[in-house]
Amino acid sequence: MKVRKSSKNKTSLLFNRYVWLIDIISRYGRITFEEINGRWQNSTLNDGGEELPLRTFHYHRTAIGDMFGVDISCDRSNGNMYYIENSDDLKRDGIRNYMLSAYTVNNLINENRQLQRRILFEKIPSGQQFLTPVIEAMRDNRSIEMSYQPFWNDRPIQILFDPYCLKIFKQRWYVIGRSDYHNAIRTYALDRIQKMQITETSFRMPKDFNPESRYENSFGIVKDDGVEPCTVKIKVFGQHRNYLQTLPLHDSQQEIEVNGEYSVFSYYIAPTADFKTELLSHGSEIEALAPEWLRSDLAATIRKMNQLYE
Repeated sequence: MKVRKSSKNKTSLLFNRYVWLIDIISRYGRITFEEINGRWQNSTLNDGGEELPLRTFHYHRTAIGDMFGVDISCDRSNGNMYYIENSDDLKRDGIRNYMLSAYTVNNLINENRQLQRRILFEKIPSGQQFLTPVIEAMRDNRSIEMSYQPFWNDRPIQILFDPYCLKIFKQRWYVIGRSDYHNAIRTYALDRIQKMQITETSFRMPKDFNPESRYENSFGIVKDDGVEPCTVKIKVFGQHRNYLQTLPLHDSQQEIEVNGEYSVFSYYIAPTADFKTELLSHGSEIEALAPEWLRSDLAATIRKMNQLYE
């Protein structure tokens, strides 16, 4: 007897198909329908190895545009090649990029279940259970009450908070907004929240609050008004510069000098505590050149570290 699939399962299967199709076209750049169909027949998402009807493919294209804002176009002048028309826009759209990448990885793992034990993931701190209520509160402009355990306090503190935006940094989620406890805009890590509930109290987003511009000159989540953005120069030795070339420390990164032994990189950034920690984490592979006060701060920290091993 054939088991009928529930509407929930059908929705999940369709969603996985959409993500699969976006990934296939993204990876190949330009691809014919016949090539897409061939890869679909070999996909583990396709239990029966059935062909993808052209009509269904066009239905998926429309649904993908509506759901993800991904425009799949056809170049009829060059052999009916399908491609993602707004790929540059997608690269600049952080949240869509993040979501599509996450769903794509999930699909790949589900397609290759025999490899699950051979794919190792970094452990992510708890706190993701609070993502849904935070996003709902942001959507409805509702304040939240939360019990928060800071590192500097023995006991959790009770905070009434207006959530303005979310930011992810080094595998941790942070919520940024106005805190009545501090009477100022503050950043809280979701993994340090113990309890949370959405209140009936409404708030208005300040017109002058722009999440992107707030962190434009920041390395991570630290926003220190006492540290102004400036030009920072670092010397990176040997092969270590390859890491920075492929994964820049900041969007403003420029490689301004190259020779056989090292490269010099320039940034326009606020050298806050998290940025200084990042530079120190690279050990002797990186030397701060400018500004002088940053170089002096790092040197003082290195001397203290050296005393620990004397």
